[in-house]
Amino acid sequence: MKAAIITIGDEILLGQILDTNSQFIARELTKLGADTVEMRSVGDTRAEILSALEGAFKIADTVIITGGLGPTKDDITKNALAEFFHTSLEFNPQVYTWLEELFAANPARLNAYNKTQAVLPACCTPLRNLKGSACGMWFERNGKIVVSLPGVPFETEYLLPAEVLPRLKQQFPQLQLSYQVFTVYDIPEAELAMRLEPFERTLSADIKLAYLPSPGFVRLRLTAKGQAVEKLPVATAELQRALTGLSFTLGEESTEDFCAKQLQKLGRTVACAESCTGGNIARLITSVPGASSYFLGGIVSYANEVKINVLGVNKKDLETYGAVSEQVALQMAEGARRVTGAEFAVSTTGVAGPDGGTPEKPVGTVWIAVAGPHGAIAKKFLFSRTRERNIGKASVTALRWLVQVVQKA
Repeated sequence: MKAAIITIGDEILLGQILDTNSQFIARELTKLGADTVEMRSVGDTRAEILSALEGAFKIADTVIITGGLGPTKDDITKNALAEFFHTSLEFNPQVYTWLEELFAANPARLNAYNKTQAVLPACCTPLRNLKGSACGMWFERNGKIVVSLPGVPFETEYLLPAEVLPRLKQQFPQLQLSYQVFTVYDIPEAELAMRLEPFERTLSADIKLAYLPSPGFVRLRLTAKGQAVEKLPVATAELQRALTGLSFTLGEESTEDFCAKQLQKLGRTVACAESCTGGNIARLITSVPGASSYFLGGIVSYANEVKINVLGVNKKDLETYGAVSEQVALQMAEGARRVTGAEFAVSTTGVAGPDGGTPEKPVGTVWIAVAGPHGAIAKKFLFSRTRERNIGKASVTALRWLVQVVQKA
């Protein structure tokens, strides 16, 4: 199945909102086994919507649209769809009943504008939206499908799996896709590709290997479709052998999710003291529900005065060795343990860039330390010359090392 995605809204083209709907839809279609062949954003005009629909209909079996289904006059997607499918707009009693149920707690809100949400193209199948007033719409013509969904992301994220994907599975029973993901740490993408060159030469042509780099790690995705799904376990085992000696995990689990699972299992408390990462480690830890069971707190000690007055870093050591040093990193981690009462703490201090580097401490130099009941240890890393990458890599490396130390304690 080939799919096309169209997002409608001037606010997307003006850069006022981020189009997360296309990403979500494409990801879910890929899991289904579909090939997304086009993504397109158009403005709130009849001509642009019709042109996008006509183009997508020529190259795709399924077209999924989001946006332009609100109750106001600038929401014209329904009108354009009625014209595209040569039908009229009609009042739908079933959809109006859904609206009455949605507004049952506050009937006064079901005003004249909201009532227009029950007026739909006559040839569509309405898709009930339990998250909002705009229902989805399912159209079929000449063996092809068009689905129209609301532009509000959480409404699309409800309707697609609840109403659309089950119907697509029925319509295209031949769809079959399977994939396996490896997360590989501490190796650049280019170096990893060179290492895996022999593996790729022997990889079956109907199994694809994709490299998905992020700061601090590279994800490898093996994807098989159709009959090739049967070959995936063998390819997965071969890739696992090719990665022997590297630090990697099997699956799509994020670093912060992995850390959360391990720390919850071990029942130890942790804290952090951050300089160059600016609170990013604490953000990653607390992004996972349940972090309060093991994370006690963090200190962003960007200024030397905070390192001295809050964490207890020795002023003379700062003057002698500088903020980016083993001595300071160790004292920051120990200070975080003392201030928070945590059993373990991790610290980062470095030159994130783009300025501030010296020949002795170039941009990308980061000291990371971990302190625990049995002492503290620090390591020096040299990441990249890009600020965002340095912050990301230092954060991921610090989290992984923290968990390793806790596991061995």
